[in-house]
Amino acid sequence: MTHSVTQSYTKSSFTLITNKCSSEMAKAGGISNLLSYSNLVHAVSGAAGSVFAISVFFPLDTVRTRLQVDDNRDAKNTLQMCKDILREEGLSGLFQGWRSLQITLFVSSFIYFYTYNTLKYMSNFAMGDESTPWILITDLCCACLAGIVNVLITTPLWVANTRLKLQGANFHTTQYKKEGKARIRYDGMMDCLLKIIHDEGIEKLWGGTVPSLLLATNPAIQFMVYEALKRYFKKTFNTADLSATMYFIIGAIAKAVATVITYPLQIIQSRLRAGYAKNESTQSLMENMLYMIRTKGFLALYKGLESKLIQTVLTAALMFLTYEKIASFIFKVMGMG
Repeated sequence: MTHSVTQSYTKSSFTLITNKCSSEMAKAGGISNLLSYSNLVHAVSGAAGSVFAISVFFPLDTVRTRLQVDDNRDAKNTLQMCKDILREEGLSGLFQGWRSLQITLFVSSFIYFYTYNTLKYMSNFAMGDESTPWILITDLCCACLAGIVNVLITTPLWVANTRLKLQGANFHTTQYKKEGKARIRYDGMMDCLLKIIHDEGIEKLWGGTVPSLLLATNPAIQFMVYEALKRYFKKTFNTADLSATMYFIIGAIAKAVATVITYPLQIIQSRLRAGYAKNESTQSLMENMLYMIRTKGFLALYKGLESKLIQTVLTAALMFLTYEKIASFIFKVMGMG
């Protein structure tokens, strides 16, 4: 009896929310609003902000990837690894894979921001105004779903980008020493994708998808914290737009929180995408983590955290600042601000 009552209540509640959402969307212009200039502006602004930010801090991203993947190197921190790369590969080594990353990041960020803002648009009709106590959960769910959509669509691009970024790197791993110069060379993004399909199978294009899906919690936590802090400071300062400094600080705090929580998953993700740890790629996520702990120690799951925090916090902070200012400028020009 209790079960049927609960089921009936849940069903009626869902119907009520769905009807309300449909009704409000119909009043506001229906599905056309999901394809509105507003969502497009957010997507383009977010993609442009992401590309600009990662371009500024790209060498730090290179160092972070090397620290996560190269187990046998003596360099254990950002500065040492940076010196090693400069000595062994020259300045170009720090910018290996820059072009492919711009393509990958623009596409990925566009999809993420567009999906996130579309879901936010839909949830606002269902949940009401932003003063509802459920707003944090709404932000988290929208960001998480946007992350999942993004991962499923763009993982092949990230796999190719990781391969291109590590191409020509002077690794100290056993696998690298065995293969030496016999490793496949890739001539750009499309060539890399086609060679992975031909030599390793199409499923390899989604290498690291499981940890990537779990890592959808990273931007989810990041956006939840960011939106909460942004609402708080806008209310505190009684303003519709915060200063560039405030956006930078809020973005940095949000990304730092998300990174520390999800970093072990990022370690596994990088290793699976790189393709340098063949014995690990056949294991499940949990087996992979236990293998890392057993063979390299628990702290191996946080290897490169220092460079990741420096790179990702600064990049995210600059990205949010650029995103907010570009979006604000476009909305004002369009008379929507």
